[in-house]
Amino acid sequence: MKNIKKITIIGSGFSALAASCYLAKSGHDVTVYEKNATTGGRARQLKKEGFTFDMGPSWYWMPDVFDRFFADFGKKTTDYYELIKLAPAYRVYYGIDDFITIADNLRDITIAFEAIEKGSGSLLNEFMAEAKSNYDIAIKDLVYRPGISPLELITAETAMKVGQFFSTISKDVRKKFKNERLIQILEFPVLFLGAKPSDTPSFYSFMNYADFGLGTWHPKTGMFDVVRGIESLARELGVKFQMNSNIEKIIVVHKTAKSIQVNGEIITSDVILSGADYHHTETLLDMEHRTYSEKYWDSRVFAPSSLLFYVGFNKKIKNISHHALFFDVDFYQHAKDIYDEPQWPKEPLFYANFPSVTDETAAPEGMESGFFLIPLAPGINDTEALREEYFEKIMDRFETLTQQKVRNTILFKQSFCKNDFVSEYNSYKGNAYGMANTLLQTAFLRPKLKSKKVKNLYFTGQLTVPGPGVPPALISGKLVSELINKQFLAQQL
Repeated sequence: MKNIKKITIIGSGFSALAASCYLAKSGHDVTVYEKNATTGGRARQLKKEGFTFDMGPSWYWMPDVFDRFFADFGKKTTDYYELIKLAPAYRVYYGIDDFITIADNLRDITIAFEAIEKGSGSLLNEFMAEAKSNYDIAIKDLVYRPGISPLELITAETAMKVGQFFSTISKDVRKKFKNERLIQILEFPVLFLGAKPSDTPSFYSFMNYADFGLGTWHPKTGMFDVVRGIESLARELGVKFQMNSNIEKIIVVHKTAKSIQVNGEIITSDVILSGADYHHTETLLDMEHRTYSEKYWDSRVFAPSSLLFYVGFNKKIKNISHHALFFDVDFYQHAKDIYDEPQWPKEPLFYANFPSVTDETAAPEGMESGFFLIPLAPGINDTEALREEYFEKIMDRFETLTQQKVRNTILFKQSFCKNDFVSEYNSYKGNAYGMANTLLQTAFLRPKLKSKKVKNLYFTGQLTVPGPGVPPALISGKLVSELINKQFLAQQL
């Protein structure tokens, strides 16, 4: 591309890193400004007393999206990190000695379903065939469209599935399955999209194919391997990084983004692309240049916030798997406490991740690293006392369900909750995953990649197209880079 531009990127999460690679490949002069000390955004890494934790994303799904990203640069995923397929993928606990193990292949999962509910094995195969069809349409095609027009959603394939946009995952699952445990397992994957299964269109069953069809993977030494890999690719392409660089203002002249103010310094550029929180980015603009009002943001359905604990244990923990879901309390009451009547749940569901089960570098020899997560309503009150109360709640249940005492083996624990999401990531209401993918917040109905009011100002990430999750973040980076290049190509003609 002859029309080389100086491009400033705000933030270094997955979407920003991906965009930096695509824009640098096109020949642009790209610099990434990150407010924190390391790259990765919410996917940063915590190292403490010989233990290593991924601070954010811990599930590696949709490996084909990562492969497609690196292939765009003539590279392979294996050029940057090694993947391990988890077997089992994860375990779901319902009580003492009462759990369901999700295998690493659909055949064994089908057998497990059939053992719980007669006839459910064949029904699962039917459901998964539809989920795979949706995956092929959505992930291989639709999500690579920029969310500019509703016409993007109209194809021969989607025309045949129009009814799935007006039904929900919850309704479809319940038509086929009666066992409440199987229903919850099939509803679980769409929680990654940030909304209740009863509010998520049926078409999003492609997440079930991502789960049962493609499996759950783990980068050899954690999700930060992926951050390091994409950062390494970006540097190979000439991208420059400025850490500890807090953006204080986006300066607009004659309705055109001209520069950013960073730690008191003015940095000019031809294009400003923000991979930071969309709402926060607009607060860096004067009021007249903001596309979306506070009323708009407040009316959106946001994905949950989270209470996280990073825990170092001085011994190996028994009766656990790499990923574990604790569904021994009311699944739907917890969802109600997040979305319908926001409050701290009396009895929270929680997720536990023990990377040291797979990765020996995650903890010192003979010890265990544990990551615990409780989904919470965004904007909820967050205090140290509440954090401690809920740690005790989940530890009581964890010890009971896994039949062991672990509190006396804890070397340290470090918490992260709504207030930290706000202070560390400028996250709107402290949400952890972005804006939910409900019917009215899908594709062209999401905040736009390109500012409507300010020329040369763009956005990427989980509050815009295509939505929450690591694979969508990589796609978002590609989509916005294509829009930027399209603008400059048009200027040359």
